[in-house]
Amino acid sequence: MPKNGKTSSFAAAALLLSSLWLGMCADARAEATTAPKQRAYPQVEDVPAKPDKPAMTADEQAKLKKDLIDARDRQTSKAKQGATRPKPIKP
Repeated sequence: MPKNGKTSSFAAAALLLSSLWLGMCADARAEATTAPKQRAYPQVEDVPAKPDKPAMTADEQAKLKKDLIDARDRQTSKAKQGATRPKPIKP
């Protein structure tokens, strides 16, 4: 029987660390043997094949550009008119 608590605490710490390490190794091995998981985002090196059709047609792009220009013009006209934010009501 050890005469001081240092030896027993060292032994307990060594057992704890070795059991944690073995548990992590077992998890890693089980994870490696299972089928690969489907990730939410593609990997960096996974380049998609060239799509069959473009994301937007020329007409859709022109309409979107017109809508964005109209929205910008509305915002600038409001700013020029001096539209202010409503003042908060103090309690």
